[in-house]
Amino acid sequence: MTPERFRTLVAAYGADPQRWPQHEREDALEWARAHRAEASPALDEAMALDSWLSRDMVAPPPRALFEQIVAGAPVTPVAAAKRRSFWWSGAAFAGVGLAGALAGALTISFVVLGGTTPAAPHETYLSTSFGGTSSDWSESNLNPGAEGSDE
Repeated sequence: MTPERFRTLVAAYGADPQRWPQHEREDALEWARAHRAEASPALDEAMALDSWLSRDMVAPPPRALFEQIVAGAPVTPVAAAKRRSFWWSGAAFAGVGLAGALAGALTISFVVLGGTTPAAPHETYLSTSFGGTSSDWSESNLNPGAEGSDE
């Protein structure tokens, strides 16, 4: 704790240590005990200001002002309040119904699509040039460098 920080705390929060920030309170109290000559003038000045501020009393408002504010406040009819609350309950009911319909559609899609087996490759695929055949073309006469060829 520095002397400048201590004076800043006392000027901002007053002489009562309970008003000081909790994380700095112990350090400030230790500094004040160790440096009484520097801490006392700052604390005395803050204590005078605190006592002056505590004497200041705000008078309660007059009854006429209170009645004027209450009379000027908007009045909500009971029927309108009931209609508003019914509207919210209707919206909540519709939202719950929509969520249930979405959950049901999702469940049905899993059940319906989950039971199908993937389609097998078509038989014509096996007989194309990409599928391979039972006879290897590399051993035929079409491949001149292969074993068993005429050339």
